[in-house]
Amino acid sequence: MSEMEVPVGLSIAEKLLGLVILVLGVLAIYYTYQALEALGQTWPIFMALGAFLIVIGLALILARAE
Repeated sequence: MSEMEVPVGLSIAEKLLGLVILVLGVLAIYYTYQALEALGQTWPIFMALGAFLIVIGLALILARAE
């Protein structure tokens, strides 16, 4: 049996999307930290969302295409 190759463009798009999501997560945490007083009691929700985006972005960047 021959193994099917993953298209190179698809692999690059996956890594690029991971990088974009990672940057969005970092920006979400940065702007949440800058606006802690304005957000009041809801700031942990936004920090958690930013951390979640960072984890998803890292997973997409580190994932191996098979």
